[in-house]
Amino acid sequence: MPDRKLAPGIKDAVEYKIALKKPDIFSLGNGVKVYNVQAGTEEVVQIEWVFKAGNWFDEKKNVSSAANFLIKNGTQKKSAYEINELVDFYGAYLNRNCSNETAVVTLHCLTRQLPQLLPLVRETFTEAVFPEEELLIFRQNMKQKLAVNLLKCDFVAGRKIDELLFGFKHPYGVYSIEEDYDAIQTEDLKRFYAKYYQEGNCTVFSAGILPKDYEQLMNQYFGDLPFNKTATEEITHPIFAADQKKWNIINDAEGVQGAIRIARPFPTRRHPDFPKVQVLNTLFGGFFGSRLMNNIREDKGYTYGIYSYLVNHIHAGAWMISTEAGRTVCEATVNEVYNEMKELREGDIDPEELLLVKNYLIGTLLGDLDGPFHIIGRWKNLILNGLDDSFFYQSVDTIKNIQTDELKELANKYLRPEDFYELVVV
Repeated sequence: MPDRKLAPGIKDAVEYKIALKKPDIFSLGNGVKVYNVQAGTEEVVQIEWVFKAGNWFDEKKNVSSAANFLIKNGTQKKSAYEINELVDFYGAYLNRNCSNETAVVTLHCLTRQLPQLLPLVRETFTEAVFPEEELLIFRQNMKQKLAVNLLKCDFVAGRKIDELLFGFKHPYGVYSIEEDYDAIQTEDLKRFYAKYYQEGNCTVFSAGILPKDYEQLMNQYFGDLPFNKTATEEITHPIFAADQKKWNIINDAEGVQGAIRIARPFPTRRHPDFPKVQVLNTLFGGFFGSRLMNNIREDKGYTYGIYSYLVNHIHAGAWMISTEAGRTVCEATVNEVYNEMKELREGDIDPEELLLVKNYLIGTLLGDLDGPFHIIGRWKNLILNGLDDSFFYQSVDTIKNIQTDELKELANKYLRPEDFYELVVV
C-alpha cells in the first residue's frame, strides 16, 4: 500500500516518452486516400473531406470562401432549410471551413447514424445549386460583418500586416472590400464548384469509433465520384513584400487603444531551423509565462496580453508579435519588444527558464494528443504539408535537447529589428 502521507514525486514533462498513434489508411475506388484513427470511448465520429479549394485557387476574390460556405445551402433535392433540419434531426454537425490552400467539409455524428448522413454529404458534393437567394443573404451578411470589423483597430492591423508581408495580390496578403462581395455571381460559384469540388482533389481524415463497415460505406457513397482524376494545377503566386518597414495608421481618431503587429518573413516547416525556433518563440512570447508577457503585461502594465507566434502557411511563413495597448503607450510597447529581442541576442538564458519552456511545450503536445480527434488533426497537419511522423518526433527531440547557446544563436539570426515590419493602428 502506498503511504498516503507522502506526496507523490514530481516528474518533468520532458521525461515522458511521447508516441503519435499511426492512422489506418485505405483508398477508395477512385483513389481517394482515407486516413483513420480508430480510438476513443464514445460512439462518435468525425470525418473531414479536405479539398484543394482554398483562396490559393481563386480566379475572382472570395469565390472559394463563398462556394465553401454555400455548398450546403441548397441542392437539387433539398433546400438549405431541409438540409439543416435533417442534420439537426440526427443531432449531427455539418460544418465547412475555407483557408488559404484548402477547403474542408466536416461531419460530426453518432457512429450509428453514418449510413443516414453520408448520402447527404455526397449530395453536397454532387448536386449543390447555390441558390440566388442564399447568395444574396451571404453578400448582405458578409458586408455587414466587414463594416463592423473595419471599426476595430485589431482587425485592420491583421489585414494590413499580411499585405505588408506578402503583397495585396498574394493569397496570403489579400483582403476584401465591400464591392468584392457584390461582384460574386452564381455562375462564378458553380464554375469553381465543378472544378474544385465535383472533380477536385480530395483527401479524407476520420477519427472516433468508426463502424466495422466504414470502408464499405465510404466506397458506396464516395468511391465512384470523379475526385483526383486530374492533377491539381500548379499555381504560383509571387510575393511582393512592402519596401516601407514602419507604418502608423489612424483608424479611429477618437480611439483610446492601438493594435500592434511586428512581423518578419520566416521559412516554412520544412526549414531545418523551424523546430528550434518554435522553442525560442515560446520563450520569447509564445505562452503566458514568456518574456514579452512578463515584461509588457506584468511589469509595465501596457497590455492585457501579448503573444508571438509562427504563421504556418504551406508556401510561405512569418514570425508575428501581436498585441493591443493603450494609445499613449503603443510606442513604449514597441520599444520593449525590441528590448526583449536584444536581451535574447546578447544576454543569458537561465537553464531553469528553458526547462519551464520545455515542460510547457511537451505538456501542450500531450494535451494535443488526448483523444482521436486531436490525433487525426495532428496527422492532417503533417500530411497536408507533405510531412510524416519523422517531423513530429524531430520536433519532440528538439524540445527535449535544445540548449541555451543554440537559442542565442537563433536569436542573433532571426530577432533583429531591421528585419521586422512594424505596424501600429489606432
